[in-house]
Amino acid sequence: MTATEKAKGSLITFEGIDFCGKTTQVLLLQEHLIAKGHQVVVVREPGGTEISEKIREILLDKENLHMEPTAEMLLYQASRAQLTGEVVLPALREGKTVLCDRYYDSTTAYQGYGRGLDLELVEKVNQLATSSFLPEADPPRAGRPDLTFILDISPEEAFARVVNSKLVRDRIEDQQISFYQKVREGYLRMAGSEPDRFRVIPASKTVEEIAGLIAEEVDKLIDKPANSKQ
Repeated sequence: MTATEKAKGSLITFEGIDFCGKTTQVLLLQEHLIAKGHQVVVVREPGGTEISEKIREILLDKENLHMEPTAEMLLYQASRAQLTGEVVLPALREGKTVLCDRYYDSTTAYQGYGRGLDLELVEKVNQLATSSFLPEADPPRAGRPDLTFILDISPEEAFARVVNSKLVRDRIEDQQISFYQKVREGYLRMAGSEPDRFRVIPASKTVEEIAGLIAEEVDKLIDKPANSKQ
């Protein structure tokens, strides 16, 4: 993508602590948008490309218990850089709607707030992994999703879902409640700092209620005139 090329599509990301239900909502929104005639690309983080999926295996492997927080953060960023350059930006350039199950806000929440890494450093590397692919002529879109949904849930309720479903937790999911409390707090702080981008939805609502709220917000974003899009 050159400096004169604008990203025409929309990037919509889904965030929240593990087991908040975001993956279900990504798929429901995909169905909603396809039914309305939109071209939709769905990706997940970490992953989404052959290289990124290999990095995902390393990150989630429970044998890697002693991974350093900085190494963890850089692996996520490497996966993200590949996904952004190989899939996200080409799809946006073609005018498609990209739905991303986690993006750079996850790194800020998990490795920044959760692991305690310097937030300024995390932000800079977030920008490196995403903005370097975007045109300088379009600064408002530089590495920034158009809309981000946070499915908010308490760690206690999230853990209860795991117990009830008998899911097998990976390395990241197998953390203490205190860790997830920090992550949740991070998400809510980010939402407060960018109210124009974030939409916080209580994950305690029914699947159908959440899907309806998300579809309403996305329809407003996608259906508005192109020249009014930030």
